[in-house]
Amino acid sequence: MLYGGNMKLKEMSASELREFHAQTLEEYEACKAQALHLDMSRGKPAKEQLNLSNDLLNMHIDPEATMLDGVEARNYGEIMGMPACRRLFADLLGVRHEQVFVGGNASLTLMYDLIAKAYTHGMLHSEKPWSQLEKVKFLCPAPGYDRHFTISASFGMELITIPMHEDGPDMDMVENLIKDDSVKGMWCVPKYSNPDGITYSDNTVRRIAALKPAASDFVLVWDNAYCVHEFEGNYVPFINILEACASAGNPDMVFEFASTSKITFPGAGVACFACSEANMAHMKKLLSAQIISFDKLNQLRHVLFFKDSDGVLMHMKKHAAVLKPKFDVVLNYLDEHIAPLDIASWHRPTGGYFVSLNVLSGCAKRVHELCKEAGVVMTEAGATYPYKNDPNNSNLRIAPSFPPLDELEKAMQVLCVCIKLAAVEKLLGI
Repeated sequence: MLYGGNMKLKEMSASELREFHAQTLEEYEACKAQALHLDMSRGKPAKEQLNLSNDLLNMHIDPEATMLDGVEARNYGEIMGMPACRRLFADLLGVRHEQVFVGGNASLTLMYDLIAKAYTHGMLHSEKPWSQLEKVKFLCPAPGYDRHFTISASFGMELITIPMHEDGPDMDMVENLIKDDSVKGMWCVPKYSNPDGITYSDNTVRRIAALKPAASDFVLVWDNAYCVHEFEGNYVPFINILEACASAGNPDMVFEFASTSKITFPGAGVACFACSEANMAHMKKLLSAQIISFDKLNQLRHVLFFKDSDGVLMHMKKHAAVLKPKFDVVLNYLDEHIAPLDIASWHRPTGGYFVSLNVLSGCAKRVHELCKEAGVVMTEAGATYPYKNDPNNSNLRIAPSFPPLDELEKAMQVLCVCIKLAAVEKLLGI
């Protein structure tokens, strides 16, 4: 039972707050006594989700069937990947297969490689490699994906935080900042963003596509990681960013990334990037010094497993059946135990892998610390911001996919108690 019924915490008297603190501290000590070891730190598919793709492990490919579209999957060659796999991704992203490059298992590797090549050789329209520039700045919508920020930081870029709104990044701020020619790009997770679960509005996407950066080699890193990852309702079509950029006169501004990491096996999936044909020629030339081809047999396995984009969408319905109950657990606990106290806010995503939680300003690190002491591991507070610097110290990322439902319930019980304890500590000044 919550002390005070539906009374908001900030409306309680000092004596009521002290009594609430004593009760919550007792609940917290009971949580610690359970000696839990629960992990909600990363958005990993659960074993039940991995099992959905087990046929890939047992797939027998007739040696006579490894030649497809004139490409032998077992041999060297075809740097851009199996044509059938390129067509599969093209259908999912709504682009032409000529615009698709298929690689190994990780889109993050391809994104890192794009930035690395900008530094070593420059982008298609670069006057010189970025490593020869005095300063490189990159726009980082936040809260956002920590590994994007890590890539930028590893090259010594200056990371600029762009606030996220309900329709996507603060575009007024973006349009102002790109007047600086040292601003070389922007990270974007446009659909079911990590961690907010926000899908950029059509207007935001069109404003992004129509940007007129001072830097001729400005790159939009369009990480469409959750392009088919609805867990509630049917598949939601999304604007083709390559087409939108081309229509706005920016055909070479964007590289779009996707993968099967959360569709089949994160450790053995297939990733791709899509871009203009001019960009593709530039990247193909640079990549030809690095690789002969990625794992075409794995690309072939995925084509045979899914057959077409409809097969992918049918498969994602199976994922949704696993994920939806877990997100329901998270939201139900927050609604029941936190909402009446008015000490936090959160998004209610219909796709993706996370719930973005904003606790009272100044309390996120304390909530994280309390959870850790009680045996619940969460993504580090501040990780969703560049330099791990959350200006309000309020954002926490909940990743409900990996734990079994019974463990998730226990983790949410602990989290709710920790949110309450951190909030009352702040209000009491202790």
